[in-house]
Amino acid sequence: MSTPYEMSDDLPVYVISVAAQLSGMHPQTLRAYDRLGLVSPGRSQGRGRRYSMRDILALREIQRLSREGVNLSGIKMLLDQHRELEQARRLVAELHAEVAQLRVELESTRAVAARLAELRRSGSDTRSGGEGREGLVPVRSARVAVWEPIAGPAGESAPPRGDT
Repeated sequence: MSTPYEMSDDLPVYVISVAAQLSGMHPQTLRAYDRLGLVSPGRSQGRGRRYSMRDILALREIQRLSREGVNLSGIKMLLDQHRELEQARRLVAELHAEVAQLRVELESTRAVAARLAELRRSGSDTRSGGEGREGLVPVRSARVAVWEPIAGPAGESAPPRGDT
């Protein structure tokens, strides 16, 4: 929701009489569908049923299927399968986002590894005796800490200490 005046389709706001009117059913039918688990409306503090727009649409779908000759147990199976499908779609979307993020991190790590290999080949990595990191500064990229040469006056790498 982008503004405080917008409502989610899942927000339970309609009392049973309004939900019955919007779905074209009798309130007693809505109570029976709730008992059978076809629709699960929210509850107010006083335990009264509160239907969301998604519940209203489900009730309309139940009515349509019933008119086409599908019995209530068949309707329940179809609705359960539809809910499972929607849950699987949300999970797939989450996994796609996670894979995309991991790809970005992998490319960043590969770039750091390539830079390290380049530094090693060019001899800029100073491993003279004791510490071996003189003239280098820590750099963080993705989840890997690396060491790169300190930039000189014109952006060039400063010569390693002790090798001048």
